[in-house]
Amino acid sequence: MTLTLDSVTKVVNGQVHIHPTDLTLEKGTMNVLLGPTLAGKTSLMRLMAGLDVPNEGRILWDGKDVTGMRVQDRQVAMVYQQFINYPSMSVYDNIASPLRLMGKKGAEVDAAVKATADLMKLTPMLDRKPLELSGGQQQRCALARALVKGAGLVLLDEPLANLDYKLREELRIEIPKIFEESGAIFVYATTEPEEALLLGGNTATLWEGRVTQFGSTPEVYRRPVDATTARVFSDPPMNFLQVSKTGSKLMFGDGQTAPATGKLAELADGRYTAGFRPNHLEIGKHTADAMQFTAQLSVTELTGSETFVHLDHHGERWVGLVHGVHDLTLGADLDVYLDPSHVYVFGEDGALVAPAAYALAA
Repeated sequence: MTLTLDSVTKVVNGQVHIHPTDLTLEKGTMNVLLGPTLAGKTSLMRLMAGLDVPNEGRILWDGKDVTGMRVQDRQVAMVYQQFINYPSMSVYDNIASPLRLMGKKGAEVDAAVKATADLMKLTPMLDRKPLELSGGQQQRCALARALVKGAGLVLLDEPLANLDYKLREELRIEIPKIFEESGAIFVYATTEPEEALLLGGNTATLWEGRVTQFGSTPEVYRRPVDATTARVFSDPPMNFLQVSKTGSKLMFGDGQTAPATGKLAELADGRYTAGFRPNHLEIGKHTADAMQFTAQLSVTELTGSETFVHLDHHGERWVGLVHGVHDLTLGADLDVYLDPSHVYVFGEDGALVAPAAYALAA
């Protein structure tokens, strides 16, 4: 069982929402669509579901062209950011409703509802109304109604965005277990890189209607194919800095140098862009070969045990995520440090030319 997007595009009122896209999703996989708002995640899901028809290209289900097939005639279920439950019905009847619409009867409906409720940990609540449930339980009810149909494709469009932190964490853990048991193709849209990492499976990064990379989630995170993918798969986005290579040295913006070792030693002399994630920027020199940069501190944000520092480095906007709560002076110069093993190197066209040494070792 596979879902294939074959060179699909979507144009609305002359504006390109989805550029030509090729993607194949396999049975029993979790597939995350990761990108900022308006990157094209929902547009892509609507094409997968059959809610929209591509301007060009084909949608194939197990090799069969279903491009023009109505969504009602496909094995598709969709769960949205907003809870969509019938408030006047019990949880049992909410879960049973799609089966009854399909013409299923009596014992068959009862067995499917109870099995799905057990999977979603809703068995003790089957007689309750949705508004008597917690937010997480309401979303599980919506998920159960999607799963009970036995759909081969389950689309989840930012389903946890409106839940509080504790409920999001609980469902993030539960959802991968649910998809493993159902055997369906799951597609999960999110703006949060952390959520993609927690869900695992595969990730497709999207930027302005283009899929920039698709593959195993850890692989896409550790080895982004270009600077755009690296920016998308980092929260806050990856920091960048101009760097040049001459002989066996890399020369950075503040006159800092680092030895060009490993993959970096193989690079031709020239100009490149260095990239590093916010959590790799440090206050204090923690490794002997850490490079020091001086930047102006513009904003600090406390998260409890960590501090976001927003910096201006010669016109480049950087963000660092540093451990602890620090008493820092806004507008003052701040020395920050970067371990060279955490530096990615991109060519002038943005393509990755050397992954960070720590990523190669992972």
